[in-house]
Amino acid sequence: MSAVTQPVSDWAGFLLRLQQIDARSLAFEGALLVLCLVLAWGVSRWFGRDQAPDSIWFGARIFDGLMFPLLALVFVELARRGMSQFQPVLLLRIGVSAFLALAAIRLFARVLRLAFPASSLVRLVERTISWLAWAGAVLWIVGLLQPVVEELDQITLGFGKNSVSLRTLFEGLISAGVVLTLALWVAATIEKRVLREAVTDLSMRKVASNAVRALLLLIGLLFALSAVGVDLTALSVLGGALGVGLGFGLQKLAANYVSGFVILLERSIRIGDNVKVDAFEGRITDIKTRYTLIRAGNGREAIVPNESIITGRVENLTQADLKFGLQTVVVVDGSADVAQVQAILVGAAQAQPRVMKEPVPVAHFTNFAADGLEFTLNYWVADPDKGKDNVRSDVHTAILHGLRAAGIEIPGPQRVVRVTALPPDRAIPGSTPREPGL
Repeated sequence: MSAVTQPVSDWAGFLLRLQQIDARSLAFEGALLVLCLVLAWGVSRWFGRDQAPDSIWFGARIFDGLMFPLLALVFVELARRGMSQFQPVLLLRIGVSAFLALAAIRLFARVLRLAFPASSLVRLVERTISWLAWAGAVLWIVGLLQPVVEELDQITLGFGKNSVSLRTLFEGLISAGVVLTLALWVAATIEKRVLREAVTDLSMRKVASNAVRALLLLIGLLFALSAVGVDLTALSVLGGALGVGLGFGLQKLAANYVSGFVILLERSIRIGDNVKVDAFEGRITDIKTRYTLIRAGNGREAIVPNESIITGRVENLTQADLKFGLQTVVVVDGSADVAQVQAILVGAAQAQPRVMKEPVPVAHFTNFAADGLEFTLNYWVADPDKGKDNVRSDVHTAILHGLRAAGIEIPGPQRVVRVTALPPDRAIPGSTPREPGL
């Protein structure tokens, strides 16, 4: 009976408080709420004027960080407690729950975006947290949060010999989420404040960041499980089963993870290197713990397992040579001057800003082609990741303009057709038919 009457009494109390508030007190509450918001914004603006746009505390526009809703929550709660001694409050009560939910949403959203900037699941997690936070705020405003929590405590789920209530599960998920989010925040702060200044090598910074994040997440997970009431000694059985799984079914997966740390520690290849793996050539854009991302000059991206890089043949083009050679073959008319054509080709390459000045472009007369004289232009670029076809196109355009300006033709394919006989009705006027066999 109490489980039914409690929600009714809380809802009735909320309606009673709503009826006791007159327009004058409601206007005073509104003015006090606006004053708290202005004060919170001013303090946040003062302390966040020199902060980076990706700051979790202040964000890019001060009010989209964590500091603003926290300060607003503190100021509104102080105002609510002071005003509730004299009259019933409504707007300030709503403001407290709203800013508490907003602070929780900002905490999860900002930390997850900082820790996983390229993840597609971050937006889904943000929406889920927002719905839960706003639902909890509405229940607290109308006085139904405590009855709902008590009802969840009555619903239990059986796991073998043990039974767990839905309230315990929800509290465990919330505790784990908060602890893991704080662990990600600490890891991101260490990477940003410490590792970027102490570790200059990008690969070593990557492995240090992954190690710190994994360690903090493990510690946070253990604290979360302990807070929920999970016996940590039972994890030894899980650890043994995981070891057996790694020895059999997860062997390849474990090999890729270990290979990823070996690649980062040995630094045989690094982020930014140009490599060639199984006839695929490109620049390494990222080294994950399980795979390596290689992006070709045309935009294609290959996902290569780290074990393949450790055990297979990989050509590191960056460590071998920083220049990348390109080649253009041109056939011109046979009457053209060789030295003039070579000068036009070299000048077309040197006119392009991406073509390296040293070594200088060079053009050679390489062959007597069937349709004219064949020349080969060799030139080099230092940034093939920006594309090779685009610089080739610029060089080809400059060559075409240069040859046309000099009056040098690029001959098309020529073929000689020999006619041995034609039917009498299609004989060419004025021609003499050939005798058969001549």
